[in-house]
Amino acid sequence: MCQAVRRPGVTAVVSSRGYKGDAPDDNKADLIEIPLPPWMEKTDEPVDIKRRRLLYESRKRGMLENCILLSLFAKRYLNTMTASQLQQYDRLINEPSNDWDIYYWATEAQPTPEVYQGEVMEMLKEFTKNKNHEQRLDAPSLEYLEKEAQ
Repeated sequence: MCQAVRRPGVTAVVSSRGYKGDAPDDNKADLIEIPLPPWMEKTDEPVDIKRRRLLYESRKRGMLENCILLSLFAKRYLNTMTASQLQQYDRLINEPSNDWDIYYWATEAQPTPEVYQGEVMEMLKEFTKNKNHEQRLDAPSLEYLEKEAQ
């Protein structure tokens, strides 16, 4: 499944697990499409390990905007998510191959594909609105994890 994504000056074709750019003046002579392995749900993963992995993956993104947004979202919601919500979040942050897509869906700049619609996406969209006008300039320190462990 491929879809065209248009951004100012760039057209891209995004497959379900690959990315191929198309710059306006590019003759594509050096174009290399890098296939990505398919996302696989870790069904036998213990919940505490899944939460830790998702916390790490929320903090280590391909772009700073998502590092901040997703790490703050994870700090607020990850420890209270149900197994179903954890699965939705895992798929949302790990299946799309382009971090900008996640950002555009969360900010509602682009419509969210049906496969990622759900309770967690709605939580993320609401969190992204920042109705309380919290200062969100950096990912949270991990000191809060030590306090929760005590």
